[in-house]
Amino acid sequence: MPIYEYRCLNCNEEFEALIFGGDDKVSCPHCNRDKLERLMSACGFKSSGSFIPSSGSSDCSSCSSTNCSSCR
Repeated sequence: MPIYEYRCLNCNEEFEALIFGGDDKVSCPHCNRDKLERLMSACGFKSSGSFIPSSGSSDCSSCSSTNCSSCR
């Protein structure tokens, strides 16, 4: 069950929605409209207590490590 991020094209509200199976009928919790834009989400996971971006690289612009805890 993925969680998707949306932006309402009516009121510009951004929100997340949990999608169950094929049920993708989502409406804005603020204005109840269904004219939405699905946003790209940053996906990551936690390993050994450290956040690791899904790209495999850290937030540091000068770091080439794949694990932030090794350079912080």
